[in-house]
Order: sequence, then C-alpha cells, then structure tokens
Amino acid sequence: MTVSDSPGQLPDERRAQMVELLRRRGVVRVHELAAELDVSAITIRRDIALLSSQGIIRRVRGGAALHGRPLAQPLTGVETEARTGEAPPPQPATQPASAEERQVTIGMVVPSLTYYYPDVIKGVREAAAESGARIVLRGGGYRAADERRQLSRMLETAGVDGLLVTPTTTGEEGEALVRWLQDAHVPVVLIERAATVGPYHEAMESVVSDHAFGAAMAVRHLVALGHQRVGLITTQQSPTAPHVRRGWRQACEELALRLDGTPDMSTVDQLHPEWPATLDRVLDECLASGTTALLVHSDPEAISLVERCQERGLRVPGDLAVVAYDDEVAELCDPPLTAVRPPKTAIGQAAFALLAARLADEDPQRPAHRVVIEPRLIVRASSSSRA
Repeated sequence: MTVSDSPGQLPDERRAQMVELLRRRGVVRVHELAAELDVSAITIRRDIALLSSQGIIRRVRGGAALHGRPLAQPLTGVETEARTGEAPPPQPATQPASAEERQVTIGMVVPSLTYYYPDVIKGVREAAAESGARIVLRGGGYRAADERRQLSRMLETAGVDGLLVTPTTTGEEGEALVRWLQDAHVPVVLIERAATVGPYHEAMESVVSDHAFGAAMAVRHLVALGHQRVGLITTQQSPTAPHVRRGWRQACEELALRLDGTPDMSTVDQLHPEWPATLDRVLDECLASGTTALLVHSDPEAISLVERCQERGLRVPGDLAVVAYDDEVAELCDPPLTAVRPPKTAIGQAAFALLAARLADEDPQRPAHRVVIEPRLIVRASSSSRA
C-alpha cells in the first residue's frame, strides 16, 4: 500500500530520484513514478508541481519531463537514454521503434462488444496499429458500476497511458463516474458521449456522432418524398434517443409538419414482453393520425415493426415508410431498410487521434477538444414517394 511519503525517505531525496528517472527516461507518467518511488499519485503530483515551479522539470499531460528534453513519438513509446547517460542521436521518422522504447497502452471500455461498437473498435484498432500502440479492451454493459470497475482495474494493473471510454453519464452513479474520470491521472477521451464537469461546466474531451443531424436528415428525406406526417419511435434505455428526438423535432418544426397526433413514442425494446402490444399501439396511432412514415431507433425495433406491418396487411413502404437509425442490420430486412448510419469507424479513428494529440502535447493548459462527425443516410427500399 502506498502512503503519502515512503518511510525512511525524505521528500528531497524522493524528488532527486524523480529527477534522475526523468533524466534517464525522458518522459515518465505519474502512475509509473508513484510505483517506482512507492508513494501515492497525489504525492507525485505535488512533487511535479513544486519542481515545475522551480524550473527544474516541466509538466506534460499525465506526467513530467526535464526541460530541454524532446517528447518521444506519442504512440511508439518513451525514449530511453543509453547507459552512458548521453542522449541517442535523432532517428529518422521511418525507423521502427527500438527495443528500449516503451509501447504506449490505451485502455478502452465500451458498453457492447456485439452491437454498434465493433466498428468503433475497428477504427481505434486501425489507428493504433499505424502508431504502434497497444489497446486493452473491455465491455461495460451500460452500467456505471461495471464501467468504473473495469477502468480502475486498467489503471491499477494494465498501466494504461490513456483511456477511451463510452461511460454511463446519467443517474447518481453515472455522474460520479464522470467526476472520477475527470480526476484520473491519465488523459481521457469520451466516445459517443459528452459530459461537463466543475462549477463552470467545462467540457471533457469527446468524439461523437451528430445524431440530431442524422435524425433531421431522415425527416428531410421523407418530406422530399411527399410525406407530411413523420413519426418517431425510440427505446427508453437508449442514450442516443434524446439526440435523435431533438433532431427529429427540430426538422419537423422547420418544415412545418403537423405534430398533433403524430406518434412520438419512447417505448420498451423488442426483447421486452410488452413489445408486441407496443407495436400494435404504434401502428394504430399511425392509422388514426394519417402518419405515413416513421423514424425508428434502432434497427431491431425497426425490423420487428416491419414484420408486424406485414402481419396486419400494411405495405412497407406503400402504406408506411420506415427509416431505421443505426444501420447495423437494416439492410437484412425485407424490404431492406433505409437507415441513418453513424460514422462508427471514423469515430474510433478520431477518438484515438485526439487521445494521441493529448499525450503528445506538453502544454498542461491545452484546451479541451470536442469532435462532432456527421452520419450518412443510406437509402434503400423501405422509403418511397407519396406522389
């Protein structure tokens, strides 16, 4: 167990050891210094602050370096000096990392390893492979307590240099997780989530799909085909649903579509026992209000709705056009579903790039970056003209 100051070691001795470690290695992370000097991360941060104020070292995100020492390439490891104490000569950019260079490790926690996130993971892995980084992947299951346990374990045992995470941000546990992430001693980039912290609601770094834009794009597509009532169905537990609903409503209002009586429902998902009755209620409301098109989040619910339409003798798209949101399995429906496709692979690539930039930037005052990427509309057979 680490303590504020290791027994038998004076603070000046500890700081001298820290400087020696930085002289030999170049850049060293807080958790590495804490482990080697057998003190807490808080103690290391205090030492870094003191030595930095004295002009002896400089702070970098997640660690420290000596003044005048260049940072190693952010995702190929930390440069180590030769045993003579002299810095090695500069190497060409194309030369592979030497055996002495430490591979950077990135921890990644996402809610699902089977739906939506595989393409996000693919984007991260592709970007990491180009940079020589190692990815440690875990699934959190949409539960803040599980996510925090996975993240804590990564920090304690995997020695990660940064975190890519899709956290639960709502409820007391979710809010506590966001605060915990903000205080983590390594850089953090949120994926498909946005969060603010502190009394001034400062943004955490994030990369997200513009789901509101994607929903609005679907509405505009349907209106261009002649539909004047476009309903919306989302599931209650989806973190994406509020953004989809916001974009749907904004587009409907901008296009002066009638919303009185138009279905706008937050429902159970297709695995819930009440789902069959929910489907009938949705279709009854469409028929009663003259709604001729629906935007449905997500694919499994949209496919199930199409099947129920066929059972009731409703033609898709003749009687009801359907646009799915996610485009995971939408093309496997009969008929294939028009769908909004979030840029999942690009999200993963951009998140990794943002974290790499944060690791490489020696300025502790670097502003937070928020990246927003637009989805695409993939038009298939489930939407058609009303003319």
